[in-house]
Amino acid sequence: MFDKRFYYLIKIQYLGYRFHGWQKQPKLKTIHFMVDRTLNYVLEGKTFKTLGSGRTDAMVSANESAFELFVHEKIEDERTFLEYFNQNLPQDIRALAIEEVDDSFNIIQHSKVKEYVYLFTFGQKCHPFCAPILTTILDELDIDLMKKGALLFNGTHNFKPYCYRATDKGKYIRTILNCELTENTIYTANFFPETTYLLRVKGKGFGRNQIRLMMGTLIKLGRGEIDLNYIENSLKPESTEVMDFIAPASGLILNKVEFKS
Repeated sequence: MFDKRFYYLIKIQYLGYRFHGWQKQPKLKTIHFMVDRTLNYVLEGKTFKTLGSGRTDAMVSANESAFELFVHEKIEDERTFLEYFNQNLPQDIRALAIEEVDDSFNIIQHSKVKEYVYLFTFGQKCHPFCAPILTTILDELDIDLMKKGALLFNGTHNFKPYCYRATDKGKYIRTILNCELTENTIYTANFFPETTYLLRVKGKGFGRNQIRLMMGTLIKLGRGEIDLNYIENSLKPESTEVMDFIAPASGLILNKVEFKS
């Protein structure tokens, strides 16, 4: 059994476009694999263990994520460690901060709130450089109607229709603390279209592909394929709807992770 003596919370950010998500998978390049490979070098082969705050899917990026590091020896100079860690990480992963925590902290069970954003634009073919973080919907979309639709997700609802391959054993009554669709003023680039949009979703926990299914449903709303009543009814406890449009992964960004006291 691993002897946990020193515990560190490390915040990181990454561009997920060339990775197969966070979780380690045989013969695939993942964020967790690259983090552990770099730590093995930085810690000079000393025994360690890492646990992520949660999983992200293939091609999903993170502006702020976190993992917990367990080591036998105390890190005496955290600033120097962070600099050396960053020197050896690939250029699409960056460590933001390191903080020592005690043995009562558990990154999986500790109360936390996650904020995701989904970036998109519509009606035109974009510069290829947009592809890693911005989804392009070529159809015309009714943005004002989509804004109204996004507000319907706020509060406590049955999100089973918005969980990929949901079973009868999962926990689907979940609470969305904030859901809104606005113009994007967070992420900009000179090759972005003049106007881009984002869906912002904040909550304590999400089901598999939940936000991408929510975004897919809003896209269908914007296209005129469904109406507001459809979304409202899909969230009721008795709903048996199964959402069939998962928005592309590369537009999704884990924007922030907040750990509660």
